[in-house]
Amino acid sequence: MREKELKIPKILKIAKVPGSLVSLLVLAPLFLGLLLFGLWLNRPMAGEVPASAGQMAYERARVTAVLADDAVPDHENAEGRRVGSQELELRILSGVHKDQIMSLTNHMSALFNVDLKKGDGVIVRILMDDDGVYYASLLNYNRGTVMGAFVLLLFALLILLGGKKGLGALFGLLFTLTSIWFLLIPGLIRGLPAIPMTVGIVAVTAAGALILLNGCSVKTLCAVAGCVVGVLAAGGIAAAAGAFASLNGFNMPEAENLLLYGADKGLTVSGLLVCGVLISSLGAVMDVALGIASSVWELRRQNPSLPAGELFRSGMRIGRDAMGTMANTLILAFAGSALNMLILVQTYEIPLLQLVNTDFICMEIIQSIAGAMGILLTVPIVAFISAHLMARKKRVSFI
Repeated sequence: MREKELKIPKILKIAKVPGSLVSLLVLAPLFLGLLLFGLWLNRPMAGEVPASAGQMAYERARVTAVLADDAVPDHENAEGRRVGSQELELRILSGVHKDQIMSLTNHMSALFNVDLKKGDGVIVRILMDDDGVYYASLLNYNRGTVMGAFVLLLFALLILLGGKKGLGALFGLLFTLTSIWFLLIPGLIRGLPAIPMTVGIVAVTAAGALILLNGCSVKTLCAVAGCVVGVLAAGGIAAAAGAFASLNGFNMPEAENLLLYGADKGLTVSGLLVCGVLISSLGAVMDVALGIASSVWELRRQNPSLPAGELFRSGMRIGRDAMGTMANTLILAFAGSALNMLILVQTYEIPLLQLVNTDFICMEIIQSIAGAMGILLTVPIVAFISAHLMARKKRVSFI
């Protein structure tokens, strides 16, 4: 028994268009619409002044000589890292100052410790002094090559181990990142309603990524529906908890900078807490939703006579195994991202009463719990939708 496919227009059947191409044809209007929407969001606004950071010139450079070096290892305060200063000579490798030789002083401390030698690649900021002379200021190591290699390694493993599914997952990942960077963030900056905007992007992202991964099928439809409902549940729980605990986007560490630099463009800060929960829970909810939909479909494929009630109970049994691990995923993600802060909590012996009432801890707890509850609610939702749609004899169409 083949996987139940969604009803395909007759013109595509007559032309014998492959299923993967059908998926692309289905997604084409969505991609085109998002592209036009993204161009509209990212268009220059009348009277808009470019941000100062965007006008700064950062270029690649290479150390051609270490002219002086008085840095020594500091075992008392820097765990053996060299602390001091270096006089460096650099060759600029990009931009309008390419091939020019510049010098700079590199001050090294325990925290800012870019310890360089001849031949090292760095990123510098090009500045101009009061006399109109250009000079370089050190930013950091040039990590672009290493980061690019790791990204390419991820892509290679996805394709090598996953085959066509891995390629679909890769396209889905790129689609998700593009949607967030070029659609969601510009939309929030432009002052579009934060929560509705995020809900829309989450729904579109889930649908696009899952169709790219699995094509147009009932399994995909069930996973998308359950994913959207689960993420909405997480966002609703976070909004309710934030309202009762008097927490919103203004309690975030970056709120002051957002108000200073984003308010004049229309950015509203208050809804960003819920938006963060919607985005952070999307990945885990998608994982659970697709896993249950795939499991229910496989049960249906192996035994076509199974009724909807039995498929639902089987989906719930499968989902219970995923509940704990997926909930742990979000909690452990918080613990990992906040590990340094948790160490400081114990180091300074912060009282529990103070700890549980700080903005940062409360927001992280709300985000983690809301995401976990979204996962828990996704299991019965996807199991129910999958059981009732997949138990039908007729094909289901939403094209």
